[in-house]
Amino acid sequence: MKRIVPLVLLSLLVVFAYQAYWLVNLYHTQRHAAEQDIREAMRLSDYNELILRIERLEQDSIQHGEVSVSAGYNDNTPYVQSRTITTEQRGDSTIINLQQREMKDTAAIDASLHTNDMSFLFGRKNTMQELAGYFQRGLHAGLDIIHDPDFPTYDSLLHDELRRSGLHMPYRLTYLHRGNTVDSAYTYIDTLGVRGTAGYAPSARAKTYEYSYDLHGKWLYRLTTEPVGGLVLRQMAGILATSACIMLILGFAFWYLVRTLLRQRTLEEMKDDFTNNVTHELKTPIAVAYAANDALLNFGQDTDEDKRRRYLRICQEQLDRLGGLVEQILGMSMERRKTFTLHPTTFPAADVIRPLIEQHKLKADKPVDISLHIDPPTLEVQADRTHFANIVSNLLDNAIKYSPGRAQVAIACRREGNTFILSIRDKGIGIARERQSHVFDKFYRVPTGNLHNVKGYGLGLFYVKTMVEKHGGTVELRSEPGKGSEFIIKLSMKN
Repeated sequence: MKRIVPLVLLSLLVVFAYQAYWLVNLYHTQRHAAEQDIREAMRLSDYNELILRIERLEQDSIQHGEVSVSAGYNDNTPYVQSRTITTEQRGDSTIINLQQREMKDTAAIDASLHTNDMSFLFGRKNTMQELAGYFQRGLHAGLDIIHDPDFPTYDSLLHDELRRSGLHMPYRLTYLHRGNTVDSAYTYIDTLGVRGTAGYAPSARAKTYEYSYDLHGKWLYRLTTEPVGGLVLRQMAGILATSACIMLILGFAFWYLVRTLLRQRTLEEMKDDFTNNVTHELKTPIAVAYAANDALLNFGQDTDEDKRRRYLRICQEQLDRLGGLVEQILGMSMERRKTFTLHPTTFPAADVIRPLIEQHKLKADKPVDISLHIDPPTLEVQADRTHFANIVSNLLDNAIKYSPGRAQVAIACRREGNTFILSIRDKGIGIARERQSHVFDKFYRVPTGNLHNVKGYGLGLFYVKTMVEKHGGTVELRSEPGKGSEFIIKLSMKN
């Protein structure tokens, strides 16, 4: 046990630690993914806003012309080009002349100036995503000259994109322009527009995300919202609840395992005590009966009528004691067998109880007063006659055994409806409340303080409870230390 219990606790601790580590890592991964989704939603919303502006230009039925925006290679020179628009009226139509101008982004793709192939595109992990971003900014460079970005449309698209990604959260969106004076001595930021969730005011913990749609980072959208940690935890609610249930089940299983092991150990100790006690109980009556019988056979004590009767009575009492012990042990083993069956009959309760009272008065080593009240006197009970007698005998034996001085026992039988009720009450030492729930356990004996002469082996009340339940009945204990105990047995009657 000194090794098993720490090993079980260590195993449980390792399982809990691993589960906590896994959940923490999952939380950080989910949070990082949510922040990436926010940035991607800002980029996609900008792209969709670009497409919508292009579609509006295409649907313009008054002015007709061609707008082309390209980004890529021309004579080994990287460029992003756009065309400014001039118009002149010819008859009933408008001719759009596009004058080409070149815009070079030397900072982003300077490394490819002297290459004649496309291998640089795959030189770094996120090159394709960055290239797509350059194309998108290149579209802005050409299209923004014709038509300014539609900030309300961008806000609407961003709102839908966040919802599509499962990011249901309030936010504030601002449209900003960074600039500086001619001599670059002073840098300023202009706020061109503010939109977002109505009534939302960012807290001190709010986090900002920025997306710049031009090549030089002068025009940008800034999204302000609360940390996504709470949102991630809500999304993980199912996983957290499942993990908590698993942890509770594992904790309960390990606790039950340790409890079972401890109870098993206690049971083994109780069995050892029981074996020692039964051995002593068996040896004593055998030795006494053997001595009495030996005196009759070998020492001529049979010639004295009084001694002969006394020795024979001693043998009879010891044999009865042995028989009761064997009967209880056999009962404990038989109740576990699948073939164990009761043989209930209907008989007057007095026919069984009165002889038992006389037997216990005769064999008691102290003065005993036992009263019997049966209402009506002819009251019958339906039970297995042998086991019913053993039940009453065990309860009477305990009542007498745990009564210091003169034993006063009251037995009452009555019928309520279809229920036969047997009550055996004594004025003995009683049973403490915290021990009353254990008195029917196998091998359990209530500590008796200074009553060291009280013998027993912890099977009597277990036998009583087992047999009563086999009859389909119940047994109840009412006791108070120093005032005695009362056992109440209820058996169902068929009619």
